[in-house]
Amino acid sequence: MSFSGLLVQLLGGLAGASSLFLVAAGLSLIFGVCRIVNFAHGSFYMVGLYAAYAIAEALLPLATWGEGWAFWLSIPLAAIGVGLLGAVVEVLLLRRIYKAPELFQLLATFALVLVIKDAVLWLCGPDELLGPRAPGLGGAVDILGRAFPSYDLFLIAAGPLVLGATWLLLHKTRFGMLVRAATQDREMVGALGVRQAWLFTAVFALGAALAGLGGALQLPREPATLELDLQTIGSAFVVVVVGGMGSLTGAFVAALLVSVVKAVCVWLGVVQIAGVDVAFPQLTLMVDFLVMAVVLVVRPWGLFGKPQAASRAQGLREQPLHLLQPAFWAAGGVLLVGLLALPWVVGADSYTLVLLVDLLIAALFAASLHFLMGPAGLHSFGHAAYFGLGAYGAALLLSALHLPMELALLLAPLAAAAGGLLFGWFAVRLTGVYFSMLTLAFAQITWATTFQWDSVTGGSNGMTGVWPAAWLEDKRWFYLLTLALVAAGVLWLWRVLYAPLGYALRAGRDSPLRAEAIGIPVAKVQWLGFVLAAGVAGLAGALFAFSKGSISPETMSVAKSVDGLVMVLLGGVQTLVGPVVGAFSFTWLHDALARNTDYWRAALGGVILLLVLIFPQGIAGYAAQWSAWWKSRGETTLR
Repeated sequence: MSFSGLLVQLLGGLAGASSLFLVAAGLSLIFGVCRIVNFAHGSFYMVGLYAAYAIAEALLPLATWGEGWAFWLSIPLAAIGVGLLGAVVEVLLLRRIYKAPELFQLLATFALVLVIKDAVLWLCGPDELLGPRAPGLGGAVDILGRAFPSYDLFLIAAGPLVLGATWLLLHKTRFGMLVRAATQDREMVGALGVRQAWLFTAVFALGAALAGLGGALQLPREPATLELDLQTIGSAFVVVVVGGMGSLTGAFVAALLVSVVKAVCVWLGVVQIAGVDVAFPQLTLMVDFLVMAVVLVVRPWGLFGKPQAASRAQGLREQPLHLLQPAFWAAGGVLLVGLLALPWVVGADSYTLVLLVDLLIAALFAASLHFLMGPAGLHSFGHAAYFGLGAYGAALLLSALHLPMELALLLAPLAAAAGGLLFGWFAVRLTGVYFSMLTLAFAQITWATTFQWDSVTGGSNGMTGVWPAAWLEDKRWFYLLTLALVAAGVLWLWRVLYAPLGYALRAGRDSPLRAEAIGIPVAKVQWLGFVLAAGVAGLAGALFAFSKGSISPETMSVAKSVDGLVMVLLGGVQTLVGPVVGAFSFTWLHDALARNTDYWRAALGGVILLLVLIFPQGIAGYAAQWSAWWKSRGETTLR
């Protein structure tokens, strides 16, 4: 460790902060005006990098004035192209769902991620693409005896310049005045005669262009890959939340803070603390989420943000299961007989049996997340952490403590519940998007710890040999065990929802101030609900581990948490059967499309977009509305 090494690492961090700020600034603008948590914003960054590469390659044969102009022209052209793409997305898709619940807008933008990823795969191929060096800035400068890339110095200056230009646009132009007004009160802006639709389009295009510019500027620094979308959106969310939602200055300071902390971790290297070697460079996988967690715990609205008013959930009352109706028992009986007989119809070695186990596990996982999102009104973006804790808990109990499989399966949910007990204590003290982001931060910290703890979790290789007991080697018996446990878990969650705890959760969701006034400890009730949901997710994870015979860190990644969100939203948040319908639909679609086309992501995303546009309340929600309409129509006819 030396001062010159620290200085070079800090300068490298500042260079990375510039592009990160551009992405976060666009995301903050879009959320402030359009009120959309745009999950596809990382895709615009990825497209910007691919577009800059393609434009530079296309212009290079025409470079009669020298090769330099082809490179430098590709960067603004890529940003403009991504801005136009953002405008098209806003007009054709988002404008049609502005009145839908915010979570369904999140579902639509996630589907857009899938479509864009496969579109880029089709156009550019799966290989990494590394762009040319920046003409005139391809060398290095000497800083205290160390070489530092000249292009990185250019990036360090680019961030403040874009911040200044954006500030002037927002504070010295009529467009900026309207944007700031819409951030405070969109309805009043509309009442004054401003065409909100075109204002939203312009803001979305500007935000997308900033993300595209951030990606294009990375052309000489990093290769264009298909994984950049999800990698970037996580870091962008961190910066926006740490800086404060809607604050461009906050986003800039947060980008600097996160990048500098990462640079310091790389500079420290391996340090011995109390006789234990601590590899600080490995912390770079989660240090940004550690920063976000600390900031949100200390200052829940971010460094430059403002406290949010207590949010009031706009959910509808959940549709109860009509236990006393003969139709319920008849349908349930037929379904149960069919599920019990199915293993002997398809055979023990049938792939259908494997798929059914996956469907049941997905249904239990989605039901546990629905328990938080629907009745409790807590929108967790990191629920896969508890799924993974249950899976790893089962694997460690089996391999390290040599417990019987049956006992490991029953004890594994306690590991997930313990994680919910710890993380939930902090999370339930926040509301809205800050709650969602803190759950995401805790999930990423858990994932990074699992990914790097080689001696316990197997690190990136995971754990193998997690097989069920001998009497469950016949897949039909394991299927029946899974069916029994999943049914018990779902019915138990349903029973809790119609117990005093469930009604207390709804009261805290709908009117926290009134709930507190009548003596309901809202935070404690939500904390308990968080722990219960984590335990049920852990049971799903344990079943998953034994069904596959192995476990890896991917089971608690962001993608797994997003899958859970998609399942719940696809089925419908306002219906108790929604998560089950959504889990079966999403998992079956994923499997069927992945086995029949190389571009299954685009096909799946297209189906999800179609369902969002036609059934914004979810599949089960639409079915419930249609049933109620048909019933009322019949009663009207009888009269």
